[in-house]
Amino acid sequence: MQSTRRQVVTFDDFVHARFAGLLRFGRALTGDEDRGADLVQDALARTLPRWDRIRADDPEGYVRTVMVHRNISVWRALRRERLTGEPPETAVADRVRDQALWSAMRQLPPRQRTVIALRYLADQTEAQTASLMGCSIGTVKSQASAAMQRLRELLTDPEEDR
Repeated sequence: MQSTRRQVVTFDDFVHARFAGLLRFGRALTGDEDRGADLVQDALARTLPRWDRIRADDPEGYVRTVMVHRNISVWRALRRERLTGEPPETAVADRVRDQALWSAMRQLPPRQRTVIALRYLADQTEAQTASLMGCSIGTVKSQASAAMQRLRELLTDPEEDR
């Protein structure tokens, strides 16, 4: 990513280069494509006024941090997630396996989903994840462990065990 940061000069260049990755990250954080897109838009709107100060540092890290903090604010305000019976309409048809994973991710509690998104999608360390979420490394470890266990349960085909 270091070479990309140096090439990105304008806000428009940054958005053009990283928008798809930020959408995937937003989808992973929220468990929903539309809410993920809203989260990206909100984070980019909050980033634009500060662009001159952050563009030389780590603009993608800054946007991801804003996304995580905004997402945490939303689920703290709601206190619990509201799942729907129907998956959201998607513009791009994912493979069956990917759909199963996204469906399983939506079933995770928001905090576990955030840990999974940061640790495995954004490739953050436990310490970085803890810092972004405002919790301890032990909390990150326990949430990741619980989330992975739940994902294994949700994604294991009972027919394969026979």
